[in-house]
Amino acid sequence: MGVRDVVDSDGGGPGPGAIDADADADADADADVDADPDGDGAEREESGGPSDVPPPRRGRLRRRWRSWSRWRRVTVIVLLLVSLPLVPIGAAALALRLEYAGDPSDQARSRGRDAIWLGHAWVDGRKGAAELAVLAQRLRDTGIHDLYVHAGPLEHDGTLPATAHPGARQLVEAVHRELPGVRVQAWLGDIVSHGGPGLNLDRPRVREAITASAAQVLDAGFEGVHFDLEPVWSGDEDFLTLLTATHELTRARGVPLSVAAAQIDPLPSLHNVFQTLRDHPKWWSQRYFGQVARRVEQIAVMSYDTAMPLESLYGGYVAEQTALALEATPARVDLLMGLPAYYANTWGHRGSAETVAAAVRGVRLGLTRTDLRRPGFGVALYVDFTATDTDWASYRRDWCRLDR
Repeated sequence: MGVRDVVDSDGGGPGPGAIDADADADADADADVDADPDGDGAEREESGGPSDVPPPRRGRLRRRWRSWSRWRRVTVIVLLLVSLPLVPIGAAALALRLEYAGDPSDQARSRGRDAIWLGHAWVDGRKGAAELAVLAQRLRDTGIHDLYVHAGPLEHDGTLPATAHPGARQLVEAVHRELPGVRVQAWLGDIVSHGGPGLNLDRPRVREAITASAAQVLDAGFEGVHFDLEPVWSGDEDFLTLLTATHELTRARGVPLSVAAAQIDPLPSLHNVFQTLRDHPKWWSQRYFGQVARRVEQIAVMSYDTAMPLESLYGGYVAEQTALALEATPARVDLLMGLPAYYANTWGHRGSAETVAAAVRGVRLGLTRTDLRRPGFGVALYVDFTATDTDWASYRRDWCRLDR
């Protein structure tokens, strides 16, 4: 998801044909010399004389290579060197395309554990009863059970201004009237510092302030806490410590703790490479993902912003991520896979490739192949204020099996 602002050629010389012709003439001349080394033109017997032995293939190739001009040989070498890195890339693309192949089980559908991220306008007065009625119409009869409503952002010291969510309680009450059974959680997020501005999770005082902010939103009427703190590096023990402390609070209050999670290494230890090259880590190890999952009731994978150029590759990637996440998440924890209900064309996100339809198909394929009968599974749409009618139709039709 990223921490988004939810607060709203003719040179006159001999051409290739001439070079080929010269090379062929040289090869013919070499062949004649090999056939009659004495130069007397006499034919040799068919009993196995030297004329019956063709010149070695290696020798012919060497002479052919030497007959080429320097620029031609250099060009071939450069092309070979440039193409070498493309081999693993091509293999990876093929693997992802194969992940997207096949038919998902008809049982790989919503289990009533889905969620959606909602912007800050729902708690600061910009959206009210009319907008909620429209949203309720969208959500009714679908599998959405949790609303992650933006109630922050947190300050860099972990605190949350008391004025950040004035309409929280009214929203929760209105949702209960319009959508009985739907739960409203407070979405708390901020940038995690890695030498720059942001939350310093290595400081106990900051972690304590974040946990206190979680208590604050529960006192305001929210029915759960959803953390979106980015970027968290794979293996970050301070983040685990924060989750443990906050989970003690939410468990005592009888509400869920949920977390937005990074994607999982598609290749072992790939996160180490990415963390070395960039300050914003892309992946977590599967082991670390499992450690995070064991400290919450819900874990939502931000399975978008993948830089995949095609729908088929993106869908295959989501299928792989679904399988990896299912393997790492305890059965008691709800696993949700994120759906990109927004459009952008950046280095990390191709709007034509990362679609809700492709993500849903990938999720269904991964679920079919890995843990089809798992009850604690769902999808999470990001985000309400960018979702289009097409996004909603794909979710309702392909995941919820609703025709409208």
